[in-house]
Amino acid sequence: MMKYSSTLIFNQAKKCGLVKLQLRHNSYFGMKGGNLENVNQDIEKIAQVVDQCQNIVVMAGAGLSTASGIPDFRSPNTGIYANLKKYNLPYPEAIFEIEYFRQNPRPFNTWAKEFFPGVNYLPNKGHYFLKVLEDKGKLSKYYTQNIDGLERLTGLEDSKIVEAHGTFSSAACIKCDAKYDMDELKENILLDGDPTCKGCGGWVKPNIVFFGEALPPRFFDEAELDCEFCDQLICIGTSLEVYPFAGIVDAPKHSTPRLLINYDLVGSFGARPNDAALIGDIVMNIDKICEKLEWTDDLIEAQIENELNLKID
Repeated sequence: MMKYSSTLIFNQAKKCGLVKLQLRHNSYFGMKGGNLENVNQDIEKIAQVVDQCQNIVVMAGAGLSTASGIPDFRSPNTGIYANLKKYNLPYPEAIFEIEYFRQNPRPFNTWAKEFFPGVNYLPNKGHYFLKVLEDKGKLSKYYTQNIDGLERLTGLEDSKIVEAHGTFSSAACIKCDAKYDMDELKENILLDGDPTCKGCGGWVKPNIVFFGEALPPRFFDEAELDCEFCDQLICIGTSLEVYPFAGIVDAPKHSTPRLLINYDLVGSFGARPNDAALIGDIVMNIDKICEKLEWTDDLIEAQIENELNLKID
């Protein structure tokens, strides 16, 4: 089977416009088949690399937020897709498909009522690890599949965040693209409403990327260059099954160190000479890294200080 580089994926998406390569979709397209035997799992050596690097790109998926109580999407019994029977969907993914939303926004809006950022869930140590990286001048950019907005609640700078699958921080009409006040949308959804555009009457939704919609231009404008010039890539809590986002993992130079912090080995980890992995509980492994780096106090301080600010707000 032919293997395609992430550079090809990014370039083709730019050339072709709003075609499938530029749309959010499930796929196994790309490099797969990592080998744990070829991956460094020595926490001492892993911490040394993080300590030495000054230009780190982090990419993350739903696994980063599970410690906050937010279920991931694909776990067989506990994932979001496994617990959607009450919505009477034709198939689980329909809740995040734009064409289905056009016909029936109620399932998504019911789901959104629970998952609005800051309503029922708060950042965990994994999110504050990103903040510590930023505070130490090591974080080049953070790319996330997540739409929960928890990294924003840590105080991470907007310029450092690329929300590849969109955000709950703004909203618009799906028919005429008119902007819609986010506070009004939130209030409406929390009251079990289905918001409509005041101009054309079309359905309104947060600016998250549904299956069948294009990823934000910023993703394609910045991902390739950020990865080309990073001195480490850290991949946290993702199955690497949704493209084009998953292409980021193979975008750094072949010799650039890559670190996977995840429940399972995924993607092409083990196929490159400087690959490392911490497999198992994500928060526990982040605790281990911070302990080796003597960042434990920094992590705790970032969390306590920010949570006090969140309570004040």
